[in-house]
Amino acid sequence: MNRLRNRLIFVFILATLLPVCLTVWTMLSLLELSRGLAPLAELDAVSGSLEVTGRELYRVSCEALKKDIEAGQVAPRKLQPPEAQAFWDGGEAERCDLAGDRKDRLEYYVRRGEEVWDYSRPMPVAMEDLRAQIADSRQALERASVHDVRRGFGGTLIVIASGLWLAALGALIFLAHRITNPVQQLTRGLGRVAAGDLAARVERGGTDEIGAAVDAFNRMADQLEQSRERLIHVTRLASWQALARKMAHEVKNSLTPIRLTMEEIISRSAAQLGERSPFLDQAAQIVADEVQTLEKRVKAFSQFASEPPVTPIEIDINAIVEERVAFLKSSHPEVTYELRLAEQAIAVADPDLIKGVLTNLLENAAQAAQSGGIVLATTSIANAKLTVEIHDSGPGLSAQARSTLFEPSISFKKGGMGLGLSIARRSALLCGGDLQTFEGELGGAGFRVILNQNAEHNSTWSQNGAEANSGR
Repeated sequence: MNRLRNRLIFVFILATLLPVCLTVWTMLSLLELSRGLAPLAELDAVSGSLEVTGRELYRVSCEALKKDIEAGQVAPRKLQPPEAQAFWDGGEAERCDLAGDRKDRLEYYVRRGEEVWDYSRPMPVAMEDLRAQIADSRQALERASVHDVRRGFGGTLIVIASGLWLAALGALIFLAHRITNPVQQLTRGLGRVAAGDLAARVERGGTDEIGAAVDAFNRMADQLEQSRERLIHVTRLASWQALARKMAHEVKNSLTPIRLTMEEIISRSAAQLGERSPFLDQAAQIVADEVQTLEKRVKAFSQFASEPPVTPIEIDINAIVEERVAFLKSSHPEVTYELRLAEQAIAVADPDLIKGVLTNLLENAAQAAQSGGIVLATTSIANAKLTVEIHDSGPGLSAQARSTLFEPSISFKKGGMGLGLSIARRSALLCGGDLQTFEGELGGAGFRVILNQNAEHNSTWSQNGAEANSGR
């Protein structure tokens, strides 16, 4: 089952890794293209050219001013001592400099003996403005840091894309485990059922399709386990029925000669003695009583070994329950009967067989409850199944008694044949249902008759029961 999970992960990697790589590559390519579209290189070149041009303009302007001074085209201005002091402090013979707030005038200072003359001319361009523009362009270029931004943005993009992809991969691994783990448990459960362990169950882990499959498996295992138990019971009944049929036949064949022989002995004794002998009469009565007891047992075994016809029809279970209770009340007036019946309690079963089942259960419950006891009969409907429960307030059943309760010839009450519950369960199985025991709510024993509300569910078990009864 791990292969399924690994396949899911592999498919996810194939389906997502290539698109993620293509997305990252496209983003980096667009970033590189945007870098090529931005005029940052041209701006760098222009700013450099402006700086060179400004320096060259200053040099050319100074030389032109010197030439014009030599040609006498520029009139000098003699500086006063306070103004000339700064030039004298520099120790220079002549100097060309820019003046003005915007550096838009060119000043040429030269010594003439003890005097300082100043030649001035306006600059064609305000050099301060030009310097400010060059400085702004340099700062813009420094702020852009094109190569660092590209590298940082690309790394961030790769980290984010990788993080999201890894998070999605982790979520997929988690979901794959959530999906494959129930399937793996379901596979193991199917393997156990295939190996014969019908008690195998799978814990439900969700409400999705996997959870529905797990529920279906558990229901299937329940049905298989119940079917196996029913089949085992039907098979055992078939063996007991064959034995009962043989025993009834042999005992019946022996009873008739015994009765006839005893009658002949009494008749001949009376003829010889001239009168009936009290001893022989008493002995004859004992033999007759025992023969009658044996005949009852033979009749019970014959009933157990018989193959009753099954005619399933729609029947009102509530009406049958009320009829059986009313029938048994007169036999057990000391017992209180209570009813708790559901509405529209309709089932598909053979009415005669169900009457026999309910009569047996209600009679047993009354005998277990004894004087002052309570017998409760309930009906309920769930999942196309109709359930009849019989509760009594008697002492209940031990674990050992429950394990052999439906076995033929096992009786836990005085004078019982041990065939009643076996016949009752066989009748329930022939009707497509079942008879089970459980802890009754009145503190005593509880019996549950399960019947189908759909005729289609009855055919299989009715056929199985008929085949078991006929020895096939």
